[in-house]
Amino acid sequence: LKRVRSVGRVAQLAEDAKAQKIEGHLGIGHTRWATHGAPSERNAHPHISKNGIAVVHNGIIENYETLRTQLKAKGYEFTSDTDTEVIAHLVHMHLATARDLLKAVQKTVAELHGAYAIGVVSEANPMRMICAREGSPLLIGIGIEENFIASDVSALLPVTQKVIYLEEGDVADIHMNSVAIFDRKGMKAERKIHTSELSADSVELGAYRHYMQKEIYEQPRALTDTIEGALAQGFKPELFGQDAAKVFAAIDSVTIIACGTSYHSAMVAKYWLEAIAKIPCSAEIASEYRYRETVPNPNTLIITISQSGETADTLAALKHAQAQGHHHSLAICNVPESALIRASTLRYLTRAGAEIGVASTKAFTTQLAALFVFTVT
Repeated sequence: LKRVRSVGRVAQLAEDAKAQKIEGHLGIGHTRWATHGAPSERNAHPHISKNGIAVVHNGIIENYETLRTQLKAKGYEFTSDTDTEVIAHLVHMHLATARDLLKAVQKTVAELHGAYAIGVVSEANPMRMICAREGSPLLIGIGIEENFIASDVSALLPVTQKVIYLEEGDVADIHMNSVAIFDRKGMKAERKIHTSELSADSVELGAYRHYMQKEIYEQPRALTDTIEGALAQGFKPELFGQDAAKVFAAIDSVTIIACGTSYHSAMVAKYWLEAIAKIPCSAEIASEYRYRETVPNPNTLIITISQSGETADTLAALKHAQAQGHHHSLAICNVPESALIRASTLRYLTRAGAEIGVASTKAFTTQLAALFVFTVT
């Protein structure tokens, strides 16, 4: 294994990799802010155990302190302040008994509490990568004699438009010419290959100075695409799904659940729904909704909003609402095959396209457009 890490811009990392003559046919990398410890090279990914296992991880491991204590007692030395390093050491520990990288990762993720999307490589398996997800998005890109993993489809567009969306608890065994996926019970699972409608050009910066500027100017097109169906077909319930008319007739209130920018669009929609549609509406922050006592109403429509459709708190809040007896759900989302879309009975796509800028622009305005279409339908 060869590892290169850097603090700062990706361009600096590329220069460092070039200077160190890093090359090969198998690799993992990750750019992320430090969730544990200061942003420093020692806390940067990938994290390595015993010079044999390397891991990248997106998410937060909630029980990492307990695992860290247990691993230290077994003689493992920690060189970072991160929660991720426990994953590398756990895989190394389980590999000693399982003697197979896939089985070692499956045993490891069974011990993790929290959210994770991980990629694991081993010095002893130079033709193989194992990945797993729970609560954080992870996709597999299918190429010709090459395969990839990423947290977002836009990252894969320069190399492939064919992607597999992993489901919660999935573990995948990836080789250059094959992909095998196993569910949380360890059973082999079939996951559909989707062809993304986005093109590589849609994620290129082009003539703009930065992505936020590009996405500001893309708003008219994104809004047109989002409401095109309503304008062409009329504002009919069928825009939201085959059973939408029956669901809309059965509900007497609306609860909108979201996080961050999506929550702000929910607050606007609350005013619209009560002023125009004359239906009671509440807007809830997803991370708060799932942890407080609420009064279930089976005639409430639960609307969830997420740009990616993989927001962990929003997904957990939807599951909580469904467990309480709320059977009517509508997802407003930008990604057709996301977990939120799959978990909801009704859906409406915002068609904002890839949003790379950190500050939300077209995702927010297309969410408002979708919510207004819902209000007047």
